[in-house]
Amino acid sequence: MGIYLLYFVIIMIIPLWAQAKVKGTYSRFAQVANQTGYTGAQAARVILDQHGLYHVGIEEIGGRLTDHYDPRDKVLRLSSENYHGRSIAGIAVAAHEVGHAIQDKENYAPLRFRHALVPVANLGSNLSYFFIIIGILLHFTQLAVLGIIFFAAAVLFQLVTLPVEFNASSRAMAQLADLGLITSEERSPARKVLSAAALTYVAAALVAVLELLRFVFMFLGTNNNEE
Repeated sequence: MGIYLLYFVIIMIIPLWAQAKVKGTYSRFAQVANQTGYTGAQAARVILDQHGLYHVGIEEIGGRLTDHYDPRDKVLRLSSENYHGRSIAGIAVAAHEVGHAIQDKENYAPLRFRHALVPVANLGSNLSYFFIIIGILLHFTQLAVLGIIFFAAAVLFQLVTLPVEFNASSRAMAQLADLGLITSEERSPARKVLSAAALTYVAAALVAVLELLRFVFMFLGTNNNEE
């Protein structure tokens, strides 16, 4: 009982810690103006044009940290704070999302693989728990195994997301520096913002792997008891 309690505490604390870290770091540097005076939207436009992505639009959306690149509509959507703001955090986040647009243009393999996994990952996220629990409770081995396979697909999606996000951040830092969109003194703060954001993906992947292992051990334990 103690082990299970510790497990649930861990999988709850890790995501909360990661979210607190990214929000705290972002809020800190969202108050610090970048010395070049670029807004997030302006910086994003410069980087996009530098890579010949003139067709990729930039739109303002509501919410905080809702920034993302939509590969279907070929549009970069930036939260109002980052679209209009001239902060180090805003320009770093905008450049990160442009990194995804560049990945899309270059057919970056992990990004394509992640896109291919989306339907299976969604199916796994929606049905895996039901299949696993019902399969174990009713001793329906095939259903439990199917649920574990679906959940494993969702876990794979989380793992593939890591190199996609890390690569986008690496591209962002390179573009910000090479195009003179941030000063040398601002590189460290910008990197801190991007590193903190990456923690949320690492935390999600870690929790997903732990959940998969728990289901596998539950399944194996049930089968051993039946034998």
